Amino acid sequence: MTGKIFRSILVIAAVVLLCALVIVMGVFYSYAGNVQTAQLKDELSLAAAGTEQGGLQYLQKLDAKNFRITWIQPDGTVLFDTHADSVGMESHLEREEIRQALRVGFGSAVRQSDTLLEKQIYEAKKLSDGSVLRISVSQKSLLVLVAGMLHPACVVAAAALILSAILAQRTARKIVEPLEKLDLEHPMENDTYEELSPLLRRIHQQHEEINAQLRSLRQKTDEFNQITANMSEGLVLLDGSGTVLSINPAAEKLFGTEDSCIGSPFCQVDRKPEMTGAVEAAFRAGNFELREERNGREYQFLLNRIVSGADVIGLMILALDITEVSNAEQTRREFSANVSHELKTPLQSIIGSAELLENGLVKPEDTQRFIGNIRREASRLVLLIEDVIRLSHLDEGVQMPKEEVDLLDIAEEAVQSLRLPAEEKHVTLRVSGDHAQILGVRGLLYEIVQNLCSNAVKYNVDGGSVDVSVLKKDGHVVLTVADTGIGIPPEDQSRVFERFYRVDKSHSKASGGTGLGLSIVKHAVQYHNAKLNLESIPGKGTTVTVTF
Repeated sequence: MTGKIFRSILVIAAVVLLCALVIVMGVFYSYAGNVQTAQLKDELSLAAAGTEQGGLQYLQKLDAKNFRITWIQPDGTVLFDTHADSVGMESHLEREEIRQALRVGFGSAVRQSDTLLEKQIYEAKKLSDGSVLRISVSQKSLLVLVAGMLHPACVVAAAALILSAILAQRTARKIVEPLEKLDLEHPMENDTYEELSPLLRRIHQQHEEINAQLRSLRQKTDEFNQITANMSEGLVLLDGSGTVLSINPAAEKLFGTEDSCIGSPFCQVDRKPEMTGAVEAAFRAGNFELREERNGREYQFLLNRIVSGADVIGLMILALDITEVSNAEQTRREFSANVSHELKTPLQSIIGSAELLENGLVKPEDTQRFIGNIRREASRLVLLIEDVIRLSHLDEGVQMPKEEVDLLDIAEEAVQSLRLPAEEKHVTLRVSGDHAQILGVRGLLYEIVQNLCSNAVKYNVDGGSVDVSVLKKDGHVVLTVADTGIGIPPEDQSRVFERFYRVDKSHSKASGGTGLGLSIVKHAVQYHNAKLNLESIPGKGTTVTVTF
């Protein structure tokens, strides 16, 4: 800034100096010309008076070294010239000053020389006998005057510029010095230029706003630290590059580190390839889940990407201890498998007894009805056991044959099997949508629809409805089962797909539920790599959506 002010002042001084020199020289030249012209007129008056009295003899006696005097007859013939022989000189009748003098008594003219370095000033006067007396003098041009004054002008200009530079430097320093001493931390305490007051007030206002924001940020940071410090779950926050921003005590214990790891890459905190891959996958996909056993306990890691607008600004890692839940799930799986195998043997005996009855070992009048009932009930129990076994197979990842099936046809078939129980509860069953072919296991797909619809009927209200739809949407096939039933409380919605979990055990017994239906649905959906979503409002109904 000092340099800019210095250069500006110096340029202004140079321009002012140059303009002053030009004006002074112009005024001086104009003044000198006017003085010389007036002097020339006076000389002409004296010469004219002498010529009127003494004639040619007077002119011949004149010693005119600085002036040139010429006497011209009215016809333009030159009678006398102080600088040349009048004999043989051309007629001067066409000269401007001569014509003016012959016409009005006086004449003036200025003619430039061939070299442009000087000019001739002419003054003429008409005498009493009609002749014209002319006097002329040479005057140097402005260019010659400038050339003559160039040296002293350069000396003066140099001195003036040096003085201007010194003054410009001192002035610039004085102007900038108060600005350099500004205390921007305390803007209102500065005693400087009045013009800076609005700026300093604005800076002070911004300082107040920033300080208020910092106080609020510190308060929220303290609150966040207090909350996370008392969490039993481990919480780690990473920035967009994978660097640790925050880690709570539970996570420090889990990963075997301290809060000194803040600012370090997370891959240095946990070097396991599974966790590194999970972090990379979460950054790519938006979220990721990972289960691992650490320190003899099983943890579920939920990784969620943090975005702001279109930018990825970080990642949250939440570690949940699911040891008890996992153990309970394992116990239920084992129980389901054991019960299935244990129940299959007596049920086969029931079927065998039914066959004996069919062979005539009972009273003839009871045979057909008794045999039919036993056979139907036994077959239904066998189907239930097979479902339980299939659920166990799903847990173990047993591969099942897949085929192209129409999901709408399966939905209609499943709904048709539930017409009777629906009519008993006065529940309306409706199927709508598009025929959609998907690759899957027909039996599992049937059980998905059948179990969802069965629950929708069992837990519906008298006179309610169940709507089943199959739609093609954005390259996906979407199955929706919506009912107008009693709904599911929010605290139970995340657990209804667990095995043997019942929201209302008394109601479940009355409706004949076993607690396996929705668990079969969940595992069948996972087997088909589909997405399952449940929305429910107590007292208004439930909507389950499966997206293939």
